[in-house]
Amino acid sequence: MKPGLKLAAVLLGAAIVIVPFLGLDALPRDLRKQIDADRAAVVSAQKQLASTQDEVLGDLTSDPALFGAVAASGQWPEQLSKALGDLQFASRDMEQLSALEKQNRGSDRSQAESLLAQERGLRTGAMNQAAAIQKEAVRWVDFKRHLPDELQAMEREYNAVHGFDLAPVTNTVQKAEADWPEKQADLESRLAGLRGFVTRGDAAWNSSAEARRVAAAGDLAKVDLTALVSAAGSLKESADSLPKQSDELQSLGAQLYGAWDKVLIDMEVRSGGGEYDQKIRTVNTHLADANAKTGEITSDEKWVPVSHTVYESQKNDLGMAIEHKPGGKYDFEAERVAQPAGFAYVAPPSQGSNQYGYWEHRGGGDFWVFYGQYALLRDLLFNRQYQPLPRGDWEEYRTYHSRGETYYGRDTAAGQNVPRYGTQGTTTQDRYSGSTFAKGGGFKDSKYASKSGSFSSSKYASPEGDRTPKRYGSGSRPEEPHAAPPPRTYRPQPRPSFRPSAPRRFGKH
Repeated sequence: MKPGLKLAAVLLGAAIVIVPFLGLDALPRDLRKQIDADRAAVVSAQKQLASTQDEVLGDLTSDPALFGAVAASGQWPEQLSKALGDLQFASRDMEQLSALEKQNRGSDRSQAESLLAQERGLRTGAMNQAAAIQKEAVRWVDFKRHLPDELQAMEREYNAVHGFDLAPVTNTVQKAEADWPEKQADLESRLAGLRGFVTRGDAAWNSSAEARRVAAAGDLAKVDLTALVSAAGSLKESADSLPKQSDELQSLGAQLYGAWDKVLIDMEVRSGGGEYDQKIRTVNTHLADANAKTGEITSDEKWVPVSHTVYESQKNDLGMAIEHKPGGKYDFEAERVAQPAGFAYVAPPSQGSNQYGYWEHRGGGDFWVFYGQYALLRDLLFNRQYQPLPRGDWEEYRTYHSRGETYYGRDTAAGQNVPRYGTQGTTTQDRYSGSTFAKGGGFKDSKYASKSGSFSSSKYASPEGDRTPKRYGSGSRPEEPHAAPPPRTYRPQPRPSFRPSAPRRFGKH
């Protein structure tokens, strides 16, 4: 043999000897840890299951009168025996796993993983079945042991159910159905559910009268315990559910009389890009009825931390209503596709007007005008800079809205395909030129913004815009709690500030 081939043969032989010691042909360390853990779990399960079997069989033997009334108890011994059998199979799987672990061959990995999964399934199933039987046996023993207390609890729960006053919630539902007919079926269904608790509670009390009388006399041999326990459960469910679901229905009814918007009015990236904040203005309008021309408007603003995912998904929606809930809808029915703030309050041109405003024809076009009593709502939604909304914009918005898409509009006067709304929109960059986002250079990446990094030099900017270029998200601002911007004066008359406002009412009181 040539010297080179001899050397290669020696190296190959050495590698064959060394490789197993390097662990390259062994079971993964994590798999071996799992086998060790499950070996201990099987031993523990065997002890626990034996104890459970002794306890349950002891209960059955010590009180045959009690469990003779529980039909399911006749199957418990057989079910426990099956659980023990399954655990024995799991133990055999563990014996095979221990042998594979000892041999420690990488080629046995697939077999070991399969055996481990099978062992766990058998062990878990056996223990779950035994635990359920034990819990049921304890429940019956406790019921008998505390029978006088159980009978008193049934009486208290019946009185709570039978005496529950449904009049307030019924009145709420009836008014809401009159104001919002499209919600009638849902409201009636929920109210019927409440009445059903009362009906079932009464039925449980009346049907258990004889069983309660015999139980109170202590003659358990003649008591239908299954029926008695069932009645007790039904009474408890009704007593617990009635007040809770009544409050929920009252709340749902009240929600129909509120409209609200969450408007994204500012945003910022801090700490070198690691923290994301949004400033949300929540605008609430409470309506006295479905067609009210009066309203109570409140607002609140606050900075909230958001995840990077949320920030990125809404970074184009500055000035938009990122959530909108109209009157006549529940809060959980709120729309969560961003839309230009305020557009949702506009009536279709074919309708002409609604409680918020009306369409006016002038200068050859149609424009939306808000009623004076909703001037505060208009200013909050449009950030004090409302320009009469043209019909064309609203009709395009409705087309997008019907498809569940965000409408950013078009500012044809500014150029081809220039958006009007949202972060890149000309209107937004004018309305929010004084925002933290703008002052930090947030509009600098927009192809419609000025080169200075703010929108202040654009013909769409406010005369009071900050003309100082700044870097957005670079850490140039001190990290401190967000403060409200200094008051700004608007002419021809002062506008309300946007601190959390007290309720204001409009129309007749």
